[in-house]
Amino acid sequence: MIENIRLAFQGIWSHKLRSVLTMLGIIIGIAAIITIVSTIEGTNEQIKENLIGAGNNVVTVQLNKDGYPYDMTWEGIPQGVRVITEDTRKELEQIRGVEKVSLYTARQYVDQVYYQNNQFNGEVYGIDENFLNVYGYQVKSGRGFTREDLESFRKVALVDGNTISTLFGGEDPIGRSLEMKGEVFTVVGVVALSEEFAPTINSYNEYWLYADTSAGAIYLPSAVWPSVYSFDEPQSVAIQVTNTDVMTTVGKEAADLLTAKQIADTESTFDYRSQDMLEQAQQLQSMSQSTNTQLVWIASISLLVGGIGVMNIMLVSVTERTSEIGLKKAIGAKKRRIRLQFLTEAAVLTSLGGIIGVASGVGLAELISNMMQIPVSISVPAILIAVVFSTAIGVIFGLLPAVKAANMNPIEALRRN
Repeated sequence: MIENIRLAFQGIWSHKLRSVLTMLGIIIGIAAIITIVSTIEGTNEQIKENLIGAGNNVVTVQLNKDGYPYDMTWEGIPQGVRVITEDTRKELEQIRGVEKVSLYTARQYVDQVYYQNNQFNGEVYGIDENFLNVYGYQVKSGRGFTREDLESFRKVALVDGNTISTLFGGEDPIGRSLEMKGEVFTVVGVVALSEEFAPTINSYNEYWLYADTSAGAIYLPSAVWPSVYSFDEPQSVAIQVTNTDVMTTVGKEAADLLTAKQIADTESTFDYRSQDMLEQAQQLQSMSQSTNTQLVWIASISLLVGGIGVMNIMLVSVTERTSEIGLKKAIGAKKRRIRLQFLTEAAVLTSLGGIIGVASGVGLAELISNMMQIPVSISVPAILIAVVFSTAIGVIFGLLPAVKAANMNPIEALRRN
């Protein structure tokens, strides 16, 4: 085999220009596929990163009615839906892949929340002691909620950076009082994500998809939530999982558990459903999957053309080396030996083209990324598959010339000399 490989390289070097032109189809095909796959992988990773953000790996499970999230603001307390208990929260923590579980309530686009003459139009959350840890929030100034706040029903609040800008005019909010539906709350802390993340936005549509345009959020202890909103209000669940790969399965398992335990009537139109960023990312990725697959198939045509070129040049090589083949057979070379020699030469030719194609594809992908600001992610499996596939093309398309050489009559071969 080593001798066959040496002879193959010797033959390629003896006809350098012809070999390069023969490999050109393989090089172009492999380079195109590597470039396309790298761009696809990069774009998919960017979508996933933009939606999941700083990597908190949080799955949200919410109450739904008729397939849509239930809005407490307009529809009130749902009938036949139980409040989630501490025992149920502990059951959720036993699901494989779950790290922490938080129960919370929320209102969006609230009214009747004021600081002096400024009205707040953001979101208000009633949170437990796990909420900030689950979502990866840090207290940037002031303090967080203490156990005494929860047990003593203290009317205290936390705010985020957007709330400071929209409600407090950028001033330090610590110690200031908020009025919420006639109740007064004292701001005791400012929170922000421990890992700030800014999504990559390349278009107007991506701006609306990824950008944070909210007016801000105010966080209250869950214990005092009923004093402003409702008693016996079913909570939503935030679940922090070990990694992004289990987000979807954990979310569905948690939703099934809550539906079975919290919905009193089995015929109810209420159920719990998970909303995780990974699932949304996969949906966005699948939208372009068909187009990307078509591009890969189009690029693969170059490989077919390259394979035909290899077959053609190997047939020419067999014709040129007729006397050599006849001499080898005359001194006892077996068909298998001659067939293997030509198959090895074809495989080496296409493998070399595949390696050059991979290098060209990686370089082209990086060039496109730098010029057009398109993310790329070089796929090692794709590179290995490309090299193996190029070798397989050499074997497949080199088979006919190799068989022709092996079956050549030695007497007629020597006579042609």
